[in-house]
Amino acid sequence: MSLRERVAGVDFSGARDAGKNIWIAEGIVTTTGVKIERLQRAADLTDGGTAFAPALNALVGHVETLSDHVIGFDFPFSLPAQLIPDTNWSAFVHRFATEFKSADQFRNHCRDLTGGREHKRATDTEARVPWCAYNLRLYRQTWAGIRHVLYPLIEHDTARIIPTQKPVSGKPLIAEICPASTLKAEELYVPYKGRGDDLRSARADILKSVTRRGLLSPVRGRLRDTIIDNPGGDALDAVLSAIAAARIADTEPRSDLDQIECRVFF
Repeated sequence: MSLRERVAGVDFSGARDAGKNIWIAEGIVTTTGVKIERLQRAADLTDGGTAFAPALNALVGHVETLSDHVIGFDFPFSLPAQLIPDTNWSAFVHRFATEFKSADQFRNHCRDLTGGREHKRATDTEARVPWCAYNLRLYRQTWAGIRHVLYPLIEHDTARIIPTQKPVSGKPLIAEICPASTLKAEELYVPYKGRGDDLRSARADILKSVTRRGLLSPVRGRLRDTIIDNPGGDALDAVLSAIAAARIADTEPRSDLDQIECRVFF
């Protein structure tokens, strides 16, 4: 049973040309799975663009309009508890946004604290996510997501971040998800990102499998082509993120760790 009838999934990017790589899938939960009603890049949003700042500003503004949605984002919302001196998650986000002016500064800080070792959160291990929050492949997304998405949303009180904040009617619910974790939970994970006929076929097979399992309403025509022809797998990840958002049934923290480290819903 989904928390809300409407859901969205965001495949996020912290790159300089983030607007080209951020995809947003929006849909409605039906008896045959999530029906995708809109799939677009951040560059195509009102006041959006390919560059980092306008893309993320437009993304935040768009998310704020999805007041009746559960929205899944695929970047880490927090860090391992041993790296957080703050007493609660909101305080952590405020300090993070103030203290870390760049992604590299953030990563260097984490590596200094850990002696260069990579530590995952408890939820990362549970969800079998590929990398820790400050891994070389992920740290820019972590920094950009916390500082430029979550911080303005909680600062302006225009959304609720679960499970650390209680849901409020009329505001979008924002959840951390991981497309790979959802595929692993369904035993569907295979490499699918990149060019080549084999990887395109893998994206098509994943789309077919989640449809057969009732997680996604059938997609056809241009929408299907957009999803499977996108070589980075970003469009597919946005769809999988919407599916993960629809699977969320409980917003309560399961432990004290959830309240500071957040939780990957999958």
